[in-house]
Amino acid sequence: MRAVSAAETAPPTYAWAVHAERLVVRAGRHLAVNGLDLALGTGVHGLLGPNGAGKTTLMRALATVLKPAGGRLTLLGEDVTGRADLRRVRQRLGYLPQHFGFYPRFTVREFVEYMAWLKEMPKAAVPGAVQRAVDRVGLTSRADSKLKTLSGGMLRRAGIAQAIVNDPEVLLLDEPTVGLDPEQRLDFRELLREIGSDSCVLVSTHLVEDVAAACTDVVLVNEGQLVWQGASGELAAQGSADDAGDSATERGYSALLRAYRGKVPA
Repeated sequence: MRAVSAAETAPPTYAWAVHAERLVVRAGRHLAVNGLDLALGTGVHGLLGPNGAGKTTLMRALATVLKPAGGRLTLLGEDVTGRADLRRVRQRLGYLPQHFGFYPRFTVREFVEYMAWLKEMPKAAVPGAVQRAVDRVGLTSRADSKLKTLSGGMLRRAGIAQAIVNDPEVLLLDEPTVGLDPEQRLDFRELLREIGSDSCVLVSTHLVEDVAAACTDVVLVNEGQLVWQGASGELAAQGSADDAGDSATERGYSALLRAYRGKVPA
């Protein structure tokens, strides 16, 4: 058996899994992220904001799909706005885009295996990792079904499986609960809590209640800037009965956006 070196067992040297300073990211000609500061460590973090707030652009930058136009972005101790080894960083990331592509004739197992190969996982580890990922998202009985035969919710779960197959240190999920039924959403929340116990998970969603139930803290953005960041339990305390929303959490979300808009010149 190979001896494990002290370097391999040492804890990470970075303070934050995700650290952005005055981050600027463009989506085409539009400045979608504009001077954003953000620091995320271990746990499940919910990313909230209205349509057009810059959430998806931010997620794509964190996934190293988009190159920042300004500021600084550090992932797992690597400055990806500098000369970081993006290949090495990507091996340690998991990413589910809002709209992900796939080969319809692939089975679930083949799709997840293919993504494991793209992440350059050790060949011997792939079969076990694929089976575990498929099991964790509840697709065990459909592992050998072609993707084109799956429902929208099942496809989303296959997308989550490929994102977690490499046990990523940073997991980025953009609208992961689209198409999931209520029971599946409950199972998904439990999976998030499990992964977030020793990894950094960022979940972008429009479902405020999902964030309140599954996330340790909340990141609220608007117009490409950080509006508020705090514990998920503190979000409800930000609002009042006069604010829009069917729950205390939604009213807190509405209150924070209203306060931000009041500070920003029209």
